[in-house]
Amino acid sequence: MALDARIRELGNRHQTLERLIHDEMRRPSADELRLKELKRQKLRLKEEIESLRLRVH
Repeated sequence: MALDARIRELGNRHQTLERLIHDEMRRPSADELRLKELKRQKLRLKEEIESLRLRVH
């Protein structure tokens, strides 16, 4: 069950990053460097989530 909890935690962080990216993109002069870093973090989380899911199944 610990893996399930970790996957949920990472999923929540992934959703938070999705909102931050969306908010940043809506700004008139979006910070491209910040966007790039947020997207990189989101991708890392997605990869970690997928890796954990493979270990559960």
